[in-house]
Amino acid sequence: MNASLAPDSIPHTADTAAMRAELKTAKAQLIETFLAKGHVETLTHGLARHVDRVLASAWASCALPATAALVAVGGYGRGELAPYSDIDILVLLDTAPDEETERRVERFIGMGWDLGLDVGSSVRTVEQCLDEAANDVTVRTSLLESRRITGDDATYARFAAQFREALDPRAFFTAKLLEMRQRHAKYQDSPYSLEPNCKESPGGLRDLQLIIWITRAAEFGNSWSELEARGLITEREARELARNEGFLKRLRTHLHVLAGRRQDILVFDLQTALAERLGFKAKPTKRVSEQMMRHYYWAAKAVTQLATILLQNIEAQLFPSTSKITRVFSEHFVEKQGMIEIVSDDVFVREPNTILEPFLLYEQTPGIKGLSARTLRALYNAREKMDVHWRRDPVNRKLFMQIIKQPAGITHAMRLLNQTSVLGRYLLNFRRIVGQMQHDLYHVYTVDQHILMVLRNIRRFLVPEHAHEYPFCSQLSADFERPWVLYVAALFHDIAKGRGGDHSTLGMADARRFCRDHDIDEEDTELVVWLVQHHLTMSQIAQKQDMSDPEVIKRFASLVRNERRLTALYLLTVADIRGTSPKVWNAWKGKLLEDLYRITLRVLGGAKPDAHAALKTRQEEALTLLRLEAQPEGAHLALWKQLDVAYFLRQDASEIAWQTRELMRHVETPTPIVRARPAAISNSLQVLVYVKDRPDLFASICSYFDHSGLSVLDAQINTTRHGYALDNFLIEHSDPELHARDIANLVERQLADALSQHDAALPEPSKGRLSRLSRTFPATPRVDLRADERGQYYILSVSANDRPGLLYSIARVLAQHRIGLHAARINTLGERVEDVFLLHGSALNDGKLQIKLETELLKAIAV
Repeated sequence: MNASLAPDSIPHTADTAAMRAELKTAKAQLIETFLAKGHVETLTHGLARHVDRVLASAWASCALPATAALVAVGGYGRGELAPYSDIDILVLLDTAPDEETERRVERFIGMGWDLGLDVGSSVRTVEQCLDEAANDVTVRTSLLESRRITGDDATYARFAAQFREALDPRAFFTAKLLEMRQRHAKYQDSPYSLEPNCKESPGGLRDLQLIIWITRAAEFGNSWSELEARGLITEREARELARNEGFLKRLRTHLHVLAGRRQDILVFDLQTALAERLGFKAKPTKRVSEQMMRHYYWAAKAVTQLATILLQNIEAQLFPSTSKITRVFSEHFVEKQGMIEIVSDDVFVREPNTILEPFLLYEQTPGIKGLSARTLRALYNAREKMDVHWRRDPVNRKLFMQIIKQPAGITHAMRLLNQTSVLGRYLLNFRRIVGQMQHDLYHVYTVDQHILMVLRNIRRFLVPEHAHEYPFCSQLSADFERPWVLYVAALFHDIAKGRGGDHSTLGMADARRFCRDHDIDEEDTELVVWLVQHHLTMSQIAQKQDMSDPEVIKRFASLVRNERRLTALYLLTVADIRGTSPKVWNAWKGKLLEDLYRITLRVLGGAKPDAHAALKTRQEEALTLLRLEAQPEGAHLALWKQLDVAYFLRQDASEIAWQTRELMRHVETPTPIVRARPAAISNSLQVLVYVKDRPDLFASICSYFDHSGLSVLDAQINTTRHGYALDNFLIEHSDPELHARDIANLVERQLADALSQHDAALPEPSKGRLSRLSRTFPATPRVDLRADERGQYYILSVSANDRPGLLYSIARVLAQHRIGLHAARINTLGERVEDVFLLHGSALNDGKLQIKLETELLKAIAV
């Protein structure tokens, strides 16, 4: 338990307003001193002392029982307060309170709020504290850091003694470890989010606090120097822990001051100002925020490594009976506590060729949890041995290829290689992208973390337990020879980001050099290099070009040349998109890629790029579904004869069957038909619109979505042969609490009513705000309008930051110029949109109108 900071002799006053003003002035002075001198402890300890003083005064004015004590718990109990942290207090009673005591306690807590303090309070007897602590590890942790502020010392001493007696260090260690794993899982077990939580994310302050909680409970020590004295860490490790803790505390404190509130997430809005306050300077090739974040990622990585070492050493002391050798792997490595441990501390220094061996063992040995603290420490001490000679050694190159080629464990091995910095020392260009941010509005991870996510996704295609996620990818992977080739391509596909120039072209050179150095045969080398060069091509064709055009398919088929390259590119593309952000991938994008794969495969097999073959297959599948629903034979013909090839290629069989069932009796309807159903994507809605086409139709639909708070994630616009619009929208409500099912009926009724009003004027678009990410990293709006190769339509391409009302703003401009929309493909890529519209209208042949249209569109999509 911590000693009291505030003596009982503090002068007391009941003047709440005066105390509040005093506290506010003291806080402002402490923050001013902190900004001038940068001493975090002076600020955090000073704030705690001032809060102690005013709470002690309030306590005295409320005349609480003589046997009661006011106790600080949690972070406040440590005597530390970040500028906008909450104040956790415990009113500790000797016996259960009577009505008068309850009234006085309520008055005291109310005074705390009146003082402007964000008070988190609990009122318990000693016995209640012990019961709560026994049942809840969070309460146990909070009480572990308790500190008496004022009140009865004997009551607090009784509580402290009984709490310490009841505390089981082993059970506490186990509970806190499980709690940490759950917390890390919330952050995808990675500190490399582009907006990490500097307190809660892996490698954050909470990890360091957790260690001190455990060692305090076990009475091993309360500081890094005490843990060093006990032999749990080395002098260097204690120094590094203190340095990184200091940086994280400084970062968090500045973040609070800058935000003017409790703020632990390093949001984009504040990163630049925060970096400047921390003294980082901009460079010609790197923003000041990028430099700060890279420093943060390296600090979080170091904390993760050092925390792993410490926790293993603590576990060995708490559970000595499990710390014996359970298996001998070789003369250099054994298993202890489920970890790979070195036999000699200097083995990596003496024999650098053994550095990669534990990672290979990790893959090959089921049940192994990782590398022991002793092994991790030895790897760090051998870092100078990982030089150019080590990288060029044939033995190490062979070992690295063995790691890549293992049938299992590649994901965990590569993550471990990265966490220990061995991967960056083996592949120097990989080291350059560790902690490198990406400002393309749809990646949510640093470059190195994205690469490892892509590699993980490819591996999951090969694991039977994950076959339900992407069955088609799993099917293709099962028949793919030498899947390790895909791992190599994944490692290099983005490795050249941030160097300037085309990262695909630069990455090719890195990939070719790697393949040559590692004796990869010519066929596989060419595949790896080609995949790195074209890793963006398939998604661009699927999302931006018309796959019903035989020429598009013919060109793509000539590029891929054979089925192996096509399959490899498809698998890498799916894994890549899935590794950018959970928001970017959806079922519609998956269908576009799969359709492109299947059509191209038929062409590679000798078939002509005949869209009618795909049409027939899709139609047969849809008819089978309709027959299962007992639909009358031939009832679909009236609708289908009005639909072109492109419609059938853009929909899968289940969607065609659904739309046919809803529309086949209304082919010539004068009344708008609107149908909605929950989509495959979480909490989104698929909306079908069927109505006689008119120039302002698309704008009218988008207007309804805009003013109803509905965001369009994807859209497929079709025009039938007899002049009807058959449009599909994937929408999402701005309120995440509102389920898609709740709004389906509302959308059907309201949108149909809106489309019935032919002469209604188009309202102004809503002034939707950009997201924080888009405001911080604005994309340059781009508009491109040009005739297609046949001169039949004009293709309008639009790229901009996404925001509410954007699609309607575009549609409104087109409607005002009476420009017809034949088809469209709406792509929402994280915080950016890339939309393609197929337009018709004789006015488009006028060059002056084209310029005017592009100018107005640029103005409409600009912020």
